[in-house]
Amino acid sequence: MRENTRLTNPAWVLGTALLLLTAAAGEARAHCDTPEGPVLVAARAALERGEVNRVLIWVQPGDEAALRAEFDRAQAARRAGGQEQEVAERRFLETLVRLHRQGEGAPYTGIKPAGLPVPPAVAAADQALARGELALVSRLVPPASQAGLEELFRAALARRQFSADDLAAGRAYVKAYVEYVHFVEGGQAHSEPGHAHGQPARDGHPAGHGHAEGGAR
Repeated sequence: MRENTRLTNPAWVLGTALLLLTAAAGEARAHCDTPEGPVLVAARAALERGEVNRVLIWVQPGDEAALRAEFDRAQAARRAGGQEQEVAERRFLETLVRLHRQGEGAPYTGIKPAGLPVPPAVAAADQALARGELALVSRLVPPASQAGLEELFRAALARRQFSADDLAAGRAYVKAYVEYVHFVEGGQAHSEPGHAHGQPARDGHPAGHGHAEGGAR
């Protein structure tokens, strides 16, 4: 009965929501420095298509010039091929991830190897957004946080389609997407019995996470 009383206490509900966001931030940010994560998925598409806007939406406006410079070097090196291309592309990818994490207030620790385990809540969040079905992630979030989840989900869904030439719209989607995924992952962390605050989830996540870059059309 005490727990039910807590759920009706506004101060407790607000505290829970803030705790979820804090716990999620450290975990979800880490996905952006893996090859399967949304940032590097966008980077590969940008290099293949020669479309720098696909990655500019993942960094702050003040970092655009630095990232554009690395992108131009990588594109020029692709024409040369060989080791020069490999070095330039690697530098571009590292610069992108570093600037992205810097924009989130997170330290850059390099690009992680492919295939690292990622919390399954992230896969569920992506699937729910792709299908437009909130029910796919509702079960991962405590009852007290359902209203917050729906608000973030609807915001990300509404911003999902945008023109590749509209950086403001792209950044608005990335912001909404990241906030939504962080919230879902935090809710999963606090829903698992015995799951300590800040402790990564145990299960893995299938490759292919991070279709945020696919919102551009």
